[in-house]
Amino acid sequence: MKKLNENILHFLENQGCVIVASIDKNGFPHTSCKGIVKIEPRGRIYLFDAYQHQTYDNLINNPRISITAIDEHRFSGFCLKGSASILFDAKKDPQLLKAWETRITSRLTQRLLKNIREEKGHPRHPEILLPKPEYLIVIDVEEIIDLTPQHLKS
Repeated sequence: MKKLNENILHFLENQGCVIVASIDKNGFPHTSCKGIVKIEPRGRIYLFDAYQHQTYDNLINNPRISITAIDEHRFSGFCLKGSASILFDAKKDPQLLKAWETRITSRLTQRLLKNIREEKGHPRHPEILLPKPEYLIVIDVEEIIDLTPQHLKS
């Protein structure tokens, strides 16, 4: 596992969601949006998946995965590559479920605040409609790529 520094931890904790890439049985990449539930500084990231579909099928066949998070406004981001495992028992873990609910509530709150400020966005609140997570993806980070262009780094 690759240790995550404070900059990466802070960046990921402030993301509403990340883009997860897995590889399908034909070798093609598949991307989907997932929410981070928990991040361990030692290099382990937990994602709940609300749907047991394409990402799940891909990870069963090939555990290689990447997570990409960007901040378009700051023109920065990270891609974390590693291996994933799947846990079903995590749905019974009250701390992880509470962390998931806290993240969903935070995303909903941010959407409501933006709507109040009349920023354009989704007219509904899709977070409310999300089903309970089906399973947990646990990622052991093996490589970290800083997506910030070199000339913009301080």
